[in-house]
Order: sequence, then structure tokens, then C-alpha cells
Amino acid sequence: MADNIARVFAAAIAADPTRPLLTWYDDATGERTELSGATLANWVAKTANLLVDELALSPGDRAGVLLPPHWQTAAVLLGCWSAGLTVTDTPGDVDVLFATADRVGEADAWSAGERYVLALAPFAAPLRQVPPGFADYVVEVRGHGDHFTPYPTGGEADADLLARATERATELCLTPGDRILVDAAAHPDPVDWLLAPFTAGASLVLCGNLDKSRLDARTASEKVTRTLA
Repeated sequence: MADNIARVFAAAIAADPTRPLLTWYDDATGERTELSGATLANWVAKTANLLVDELALSPGDRAGVLLPPHWQTAAVLLGCWSAGLTVTDTPGDVDVLFATADRVGEADAWSAGERYVLALAPFAAPLRQVPPGFADYVVEVRGHGDHFTPYPTGGEADADLLARATERATELCLTPGDRILVDAAAHPDPVDWLLAPFTAGASLVLCGNLDKSRLDARTASEKVTRTLA
């Protein structure tokens, strides 16, 4: 087993960086966004470079993440882990905070001086109005480099997260080449919707606002082999 999350992610895309790795559906808006391993890796690298080059963060620093399951959330989480940060959703002292627009009101419970807001809009569209004290993540991250060399050791929580992800992948009977469909609302823990699939070498169909009447057709069209709904 890889010894940190960045290496798990690298291994997940190594066999074929062009294959669909994460496909996002939002049945409320009709959005479908498909990311190859290479495309998601670019977003992850840009996020890590934002954290390291612009914010001067280093391994052991902390990131608060108030984001639901989403492909942009995957980029934020994997970028933080690549930079050796510890990710938390518990209010307190952190070095950077990422939040959706509807959760910026919770920011007072966090000490972060650097704060980013995400619209989670189709096509990674920016916010029309950015809340005071925040920067728009998709605007800020785009200017950073597409390549980042992860730190050799992960954050302090990597080992625990990977152990949980490996156990969960075993419970779900995931194997390399599987394609798992996950109901985002029912399984918000990133161990379920992100790390377990990637640990097993599986790809992911992540569904927000899942319309279960579409489940059979989507399972067929996306060649889903496992379902967590």
C-alpha cells in the first residue's frame, strides 16, 4: 500500500492518465463533468502550488474544508494532501479555509487568514459576487502551475485516512478497473467517495442530487460495476 495520499492518487492515474477517473453528475442542474486522471491531476497541482507558492504553507499546516462531495472538492482535498497539509472540518485554528458560498457565515469560528470560496458551478464558473474576506478559488487557482511534486511524507492524518480507505475498499469489494457510482448526499465522507475508490485503483461516478429513477440508465451508460447509493 502507498504510504501517503499523494502516492495513492499518482498510482490511480499511472496506468492510463487519459481514462475517465472522476465523472460528476448534478441531477438538479443537469451538469455532467468528466475528468481524466491527467485533468484532475492538473487541478490538484494548481491547488498545491497555490498553497505552497502563494500562501507559503508547508507540511504540518492545517486546512479547513467546508465543502460537499464534488469534483472541485476532490481537487482541493488532494491538493491539500499533496502539500502535506492536515485537513479538518472542525472549527478552530487553521492556516487556510475553503468554503462554499452558503457556508461563509461559519468563517468566524475559524482563525484562517486566507479564505477561499467555491461556487461549485458548472464549467467551474466563478462567483458573480465574492463575499468580503474571501477570494474565489477557481479564479485564483487557474494562474498556478500544472505540475507539483508532492512532499515525500504526507500529513499527520494520512496513515489513518489510508487505513480507513483500504478497509472501506475491501468492504465494497473494489478492485483495479472497477467503476463505482456514489450518491454524494448519502456518503459525504471523502473516505467513501474519493479515497476508497482511488486506493483500490477504481474510477468514480459521483452523483449530486441523485435522481434514483436515472440510476439504471446511468449504471449502463457509465459502465458502473459497483454502486454506493
